[in-house]
Amino acid sequence: MSAANFDDKILDIRADIANEASSSSINRQSPSRLEKVTAFLRRYGIETTGIDPIPPEDRTDTRLFQMFFVWFSANMNVLGVGTGAAGPAFFGLGVKQALIIITIVDIISCSLPAYFAVFGPKLGMRSMVQARYSWGYFGSIIPSALNVFSMQGFLILNCIIGGQTLASVSSHLDDTLGIVIISVISLIITFCGYNIIHKYESVAWIPNVITFVIMFGVGGKHLLNAPPSSPVTTANVITFATTTASSVISWCSMTPDYGVYHNAKASSKRIFAYTYLGFFVSSVPAHFIGAVFAASAPHTPSWNTGFAGGNSVGGLIEAVLSPCGGFGKFLTVLIALTVPSACAPTMYTFGSSAMTIMPWFAKVPRYVFVVISEAILIPVAIIGAKHFYDTFVDVLSIIGYWTAVSATIILTEQVIFRHNSFSSYDLTLFNRPSLLPPGIAAVLAFCCAVGIIVPCMSQVWYTGPIARGGTGDIGILTGSAVAGVVYLGARSIEKSMFKR
Repeated sequence: MSAANFDDKILDIRADIANEASSSSINRQSPSRLEKVTAFLRRYGIETTGIDPIPPEDRTDTRLFQMFFVWFSANMNVLGVGTGAAGPAFFGLGVKQALIIITIVDIISCSLPAYFAVFGPKLGMRSMVQARYSWGYFGSIIPSALNVFSMQGFLILNCIIGGQTLASVSSHLDDTLGIVIISVISLIITFCGYNIIHKYESVAWIPNVITFVIMFGVGGKHLLNAPPSSPVTTANVITFATTTASSVISWCSMTPDYGVYHNAKASSKRIFAYTYLGFFVSSVPAHFIGAVFAASAPHTPSWNTGFAGGNSVGGLIEAVLSPCGGFGKFLTVLIALTVPSACAPTMYTFGSSAMTIMPWFAKVPRYVFVVISEAILIPVAIIGAKHFYDTFVDVLSIIGYWTAVSATIILTEQVIFRHNSFSSYDLTLFNRPSLLPPGIAAVLAFCCAVGIIVPCMSQVWYTGPIARGGTGDIGILTGSAVAGVVYLGARSIEKSMFKR
């Protein structure tokens, strides 16, 4: 044995001794109260894992069809109806214009979250952990924090619309109580974790599909090819298109999280196909239902009353089903109580994203962040319910802006710099800042994208000078384009300088 090898061997032995001593010291410490709670929950099947990548040998679930149902259930619900209803109710579009826009937008936009879903089984990493491989360890704090905000925004919208739907069936219920009921059910499902969410999503779609079919049977005779309620402008068309796209694209930062235990050897095409169909087969019908019933509501007095000037999709659904009497109310309650099918995955990703913001956040169990989310959700949703569509468009659009930019950055890294190869990711580097990309290119691209989004955005509270010129809200399109171009150039320089 050479002297150099001998020295290396001695260093290895000393390291092993130090690790054993450290381990013994840790073992001698009594577990904290939080550790005791976590161990107790684990015994009863509650998911207590953190954000460490799932190794390939633990990614064994072959039930890829779950990826269809989790997204089919999450989008085949009353929030999807609300998205479609925004065309006539908020942007003044007629049935024909709204349906054309929905069809084109959904065909294209559903492909994005479906592509990101492939990352889950292939890498076993949650979305915001995987973002570190383009944004860098510290740069990824930006999308992680924004994703926490986005998930909470989605939760607010879902609980508002679910609460309104539940409140519409009885004078003894109001929006506030409805919101509390929906949020508590969502908390219970999410608290249990990954496996329970998948099981719940596999059946949550059933009452919604039944209810929507009955809605057409009962209310079909009142549906009209309603004309626009105001002159159709380019701005309204584009802004509704971007709002609809945002409702789908915003799932990109979530879809990898629900395949991290699925078979790493599964076909990427099959993963994509299951996920795409889950989104498309649910989004298009739900958006269509919202558009046609909202456009016809002003011409049917009871529907118009229930719709409350476009602020209560739940009231509209209850009014459509009212000829069924008690059975109609029962269906309305069912469709409200399945809103957690969209809330549960959202709240779950809220927790995993929060754990990636700061290193010590990763030491806090996921279920703690779920409880924090619940505490924020209820009061904010109660306030936002008073102006639903203003809140709806604002939240969805803001989420859409940053999600589209972040997705562009990650896609550029994956396709151009990693040649669409998942083997180029070293899973052991996920928490080693010095070995991950510096993130300068991603942060620069994001800042440049924000610079063009602001003058191109159109919101209730602010309209940029470019949007005021008649283009409508083109923030997503321009922001994504700028982010892609800037990241491509900056990342090329970054790789040549840092070799990582």
